[in-house]
Amino acid sequence: MILALALFALFFSGLPCLLYFRNGKLFRKPEAISSATPERVSVLIPARNEEAGIAAALEAVLANEGVELEVIVLDDSSTDRTAAIVAEYAAKDRRVRLATAPPLPSDWCGKQHACYQLSLLAKYEVITFLDADVRLGPVALKRMVGFLRTSGASLVSGFPRQETGTLGEKLTVPLIHWLLLCYLPLNRMRQSLQVGLGAGCGQWFLTTAEAYRQVGGHGHPMVRASLHDGVKLPRAYRQYGLKTDLCDAREDATCRMYLSTNQVWNGFAKNAREGLGAPGFIWIWTILLTLGHLLPFALLPFVNPLTPYFSTVLVASVGCSLAPRIHAAVRFEQSWIGVVFHPLSILALLAIQWYATLRVWLGRPVGWKGRTPPTLTSVQHIS
Repeated sequence: MILALALFALFFSGLPCLLYFRNGKLFRKPEAISSATPERVSVLIPARNEEAGIAAALEAVLANEGVELEVIVLDDSSTDRTAAIVAEYAAKDRRVRLATAPPLPSDWCGKQHACYQLSLLAKYEVITFLDADVRLGPVALKRMVGFLRTSGASLVSGFPRQETGTLGEKLTVPLIHWLLLCYLPLNRMRQSLQVGLGAGCGQWFLTTAEAYRQVGGHGHPMVRASLHDGVKLPRAYRQYGLKTDLCDAREDATCRMYLSTNQVWNGFAKNAREGLGAPGFIWIWTILLTLGHLLPFALLPFVNPLTPYFSTVLVASVGCSLAPRIHAAVRFEQSWIGVVFHPLSILALLAIQWYATLRVWLGRPVGWKGRTPPTLTSVQHIS
């Protein structure tokens, strides 16, 4: 019986390990392409109570080279100085515009509504949606436009380098890259238009205005009530037969998603029901993560020199579970705390998913920034 458990652990840790290292070769960095004239890009930033970082976000965007740009910040009912800070920049730099969000309809998520309103204000053909906590490098926009042109995709997404501070961040935030490369077959994603393979990072999207209008963008029924456009927006594009792609943008962008363990918990929980904790999938993910990344460590006390075959299988399963985390820590400059306490990271991830699920079952879904999410019945779940 115990040998069978070790074999299960090896199977469920080994397959993600193999996929991770295969994906690692495909998860490439964006590269700029030469152009006779600079690309024109509308940078669209939804902002709600972002006074602590909106100035740094604007400074980073405005420092971009090799593109002609406009920056539109939509103040989404902020109660702090967000609007005032943006207005100061707009007064001294004609490339910056401040807009105010109209009232939020009951069947929209706040961020998706803000992004859609921003799209209506953009004047350039290339538009990029950027979270206010993302800091771009000086050639980030030029490189990302190059990736859009060479990938053949209509929507591309960049995964920034994730900065972490608190223990909760170090345990959970690095799992973003790990989950992506361990469980999403990038080669199949690029060769197929299967809706369920759509994925991206909601922190940074770039697309053409024409494709966005064709799909309906953040106004698409699948997206408008969603709390997780990182999943839903690429899937909406794929519904229309448009390719999506993603890239490793760690050299061009950084992001500090959350500033405390409490923010980490609630931030990941708000997305859970449209990600790992989606109805019908939370059980699958619980099994996959438990067998592949908790069971190997739970069986370690049973290692015995008298059972060399069992011990070899078990050590191999532990190695397969840890190898991607070790590699990711080096490649993506992640905290080693998540590697050392890998099983604890997985437990925390599963706890967040189940917390979000139980909240929904109790009729109390997790909100964000003082807003209650739209009812889940208005969200279309399409795999």
